[in-house]
Amino acid sequence: MRDAMKSVLRFLLQRVVMKPLAISIGRRLAKFEAMTHDPQRVQEAVLRDILTMQANTDFGRDHHFASMKTVADFRHNVPVAGYEAVEPYMARVLDGQTNALLSDPHVFMFALTSGTTATRKFIPVTKRYIEDYKHSWHIWGLKVLRDHKEVTLRPILQMAGNSDEMRSKTGVPCGAVTGLTASMQKRIIRWLYSTPPGVAGVKDPQAKYYTVMRLSLPRPVGMVIAANPSTMLNLARAGDQHKELLIRDVHDGTLSDRFDLPAELRQSIRLKPNPARAKELEEVVRRTGTLYPKDAWTKPFVMGNWTGGSVGAYLRHYPRYFGENWVRDVGLIASEGRMTIPFADGTSSGVLDISSHYFEFVPEADILGPNPTVLGAHELVEGGRYFILLTTGYGLYRYNIHDLVRCTGHYNKTPLIEFLSKGSLFANMTGEKLSEYHVTQSMGHVLRDLGVDLSTYSVAPVWSDDDAVSPCYGLFIEQGELGDTAQRLAQCLDERLCQTNIEYEAKRSSARLGPVRLEVVPPGFWARWDRARLERTGGTLEQYKHPCLISDMEFHRQAKV
Repeated sequence: MRDAMKSVLRFLLQRVVMKPLAISIGRRLAKFEAMTHDPQRVQEAVLRDILTMQANTDFGRDHHFASMKTVADFRHNVPVAGYEAVEPYMARVLDGQTNALLSDPHVFMFALTSGTTATRKFIPVTKRYIEDYKHSWHIWGLKVLRDHKEVTLRPILQMAGNSDEMRSKTGVPCGAVTGLTASMQKRIIRWLYSTPPGVAGVKDPQAKYYTVMRLSLPRPVGMVIAANPSTMLNLARAGDQHKELLIRDVHDGTLSDRFDLPAELRQSIRLKPNPARAKELEEVVRRTGTLYPKDAWTKPFVMGNWTGGSVGAYLRHYPRYFGENWVRDVGLIASEGRMTIPFADGTSSGVLDISSHYFEFVPEADILGPNPTVLGAHELVEGGRYFILLTTGYGLYRYNIHDLVRCTGHYNKTPLIEFLSKGSLFANMTGEKLSEYHVTQSMGHVLRDLGVDLSTYSVAPVWSDDDAVSPCYGLFIEQGELGDTAQRLAQCLDERLCQTNIEYEAKRSSARLGPVRLEVVPPGFWARWDRARLERTGGTLEQYKHPCLISDMEFHRQAKV
């Protein structure tokens, strides 16, 4: 009877839901494709739409939206700024005065930024926000399915965040927008997902990882989506750590009570005994000694996560846990909005999402100048490095998200963009202007050359109390990592940084900087440090990115080296 119901559901999904949805999304993909031939026209139309829609808000009136006729008018009246420019208006929105910043009177929730670089910010999730969010995800997803038809209609495993971490003064939920969109799915679409929406709200990371793995094992997972690759690795490791318990649960049709899960979530999960599947998993463990996704999940599958910037370093661990499966970057996406849509596997470059937001770009060298050059999407050149600015339909204007990006080419006439680093992740002791991008790229090359892996590390300034000793950068790794190779790694990293960053090489040559110095910290140091940083900034586990470059001049003194 249950198998018959599954067949009916599959038929309904394929014929009644998926086919019309695919046609609709296919048309939107074709429309987006057409737009990429004329990004200037499309972007100016998007800007006009946003200004018209928001003209009667307090922010719109204060900045003369109604009288703006051109892009030049917009740039003249609205300065390039960070969150501080809209924060006074956002504070009123949080108090329930939505018209201070928004034409839409209803706010579903406030998306909280990750807290990677500062305290968390509130981004209002309105109808326009959700429309833009879903539109770009639909284009991304359809392109993946067109490229990898083998995973069509196979279950999707998505790691969503908690949409209700806290409440605003007026009782509006604040948290991760992924949790909200998971809860808004139609019931028949939810059948495609291996976990119910309630899992997004599980606070204990180990309980969440275990539950996700438990629910994924009986089904032929086709796509796994978790923006941060560290989440992917933690999920895989949790599955292996609890392999005996997982197999027993699969066999008995249970969900272990060792983990702290809300009672209502446990009640909503329907499980049945599956001795045959448990036997298959036992055979995997007998054969390999582990229970990693590469053996436990149906192959092939698609992994959707970030691949650029500092998180790219995690990808070298993928073959061990996931085997050789497809990896598609989910794009440059943040709580503030999506910026790119990758159209190919194995690259962090994505097509600029010109259909949803209005984008401007400031050349890297100009960002600190009093009158920086500002370019439109159609003016970018291949190889150029820029800071990206967003103007959205939900209250962000010429918003400097502090993301440093590079134009890697063009899709038709629309730029392809890859994320390099957070602009705040720079260290500059003597003019070397070292960025996290320089560090991660150099370290990636060195680890490959030496044939070793390093799970977690950071580079940070080291100052000596002896004025005769030049300052340098320390490579902070945990005791026991790499053994005798660790010292060689520090030396090779220094050499590679000289090749990657000409300013760094100049400061090394003039002895204004000393060579990279190995700094060994106690085992478990980075897990504790990341946890404390996460608690301090209020970020979430799913969004958090460990910084591979720490610019804090006091870090070395505070770390127990």
